Amino acid sequence: MLYKFVFLFFSSLFFFSCNSNNTTFEKSEMKDDTSSVKMDECVTLLKQAKHLDSILQKSTAVNNDIADKAITTFDNFSSTCNTDSLAPIFLIKAGQVAQSIKKYEQAQSLFKKCINQFTDFKNRGAALFLLAQLYDNEMMLNNEAEAKIIYEQIIKQYPQSPFANDAKYCIKNIGKTDEHLVQEFLKKNK
Repeated sequence: MLYKFVFLFFSSLFFFSCNSNNTTFEKSEMKDDTSSVKMDECVTLLKQAKHLDSILQKSTAVNNDIADKAITTFDNFSSTCNTDSLAPIFLIKAGQVAQSIKKYEQAQSLFKKCINQFTDFKNRGAALFLLAQLYDNEMMLNNEAEAKIIYEQIIKQYPQSPFANDAKYCIKNIGKTDEHLVQEFLKKNK
């Protein structure tokens, strides 16, 4: 249940981030014709990624063909334009889309790629948390031991972040069913 809320929260967070024109490619950074070609390719890929992102945000139902195309486009943008500030955001979006169409191993791979390639990304804690949630869910990757390791990593690396508080809560509740959590909640509120 918590993962559904987290997914919706992060979707909106990254949606707003991706709708800004905050790219790091500058013409002054171009050193030769190769850079110009790469910049043109990045501009094209970014337009495609934003277009697909817009389609996904407006959709009320998931279309697997569009989702697959979005995953590929988001990943291509992030790989080709890895110095762009939106590259890690689109990797997270790709992971979220893969998760939404039940491609959990692909989502895992995309979240790990973001975590490992963008170590200075300001929302790296979010990528870690989303990865931990994949492991923590019995309907997804179902590996509570791995989830706990990642939750502990979040607490250690991002102790002042809201992700640390969420990770502490998740560790406390690993292995508990929704029914058990509801019962605990009802007992506390009597």
